Amino acid sequence: MGLILAAIVGLLITFFICTVRLFLVLRKDAEHKPGKKGAVSVLVVAGSGGHTTEILRLMESLSRSYSPRHYVIADTDKMSEDKIRTLENSHKEKDTTRQVLCNGPGTCVPLCASALLLGILGVKKVLIIYVESICRVETLSLSGKLLYHLSDYFFVQWSALKEKYPKSTYLGRIV
Repeated sequence: MGLILAAIVGLLITFFICTVRLFLVLRKDAEHKPGKKGAVSVLVVAGSGGHTTEILRLMESLSRSYSPRHYVIADTDKMSEDKIRTLENSHKEKDTTRQVLCNGPGTCVPLCASALLLGILGVKKVLIIYVESICRVETLSLSGKLLYHLSDYFFVQWSALKEKYPKSTYLGRIV
């Protein structure tokens, strides 16, 4: 009986510690604003087709302080790889802040979960910036629904979505 009680207490303590760490990672504070400490390292998740076009337009509008840029693409998506290589002209600068920037492909969810896990484990705070695809007018995509509460910044491109999801930021058409 004592062994079972000790196991239950151990599980409760572990659950409590993980919950506190999750709260600390998800809370918003001025210390983790993009660019506050200098250059910002960005992980960009490129989907295929329209997702790649949208994310590359967004990357074109960012200043050089958002570098280095790291891209995740599917092995079979040679067209996106070519477009990314064309866009990037190998500029390497010191990185201080790390970000994951994504706009909806399902492949971004595990990467964002990994970034969140890094924060929970205390390895590195990684900002998760999600930009919902412009084609999502009335409802969020599945990726958007999953990342709505986990992202540090969540952008929508339609005012109707801002009304439904008050945590989101509406700036009009971004890409």
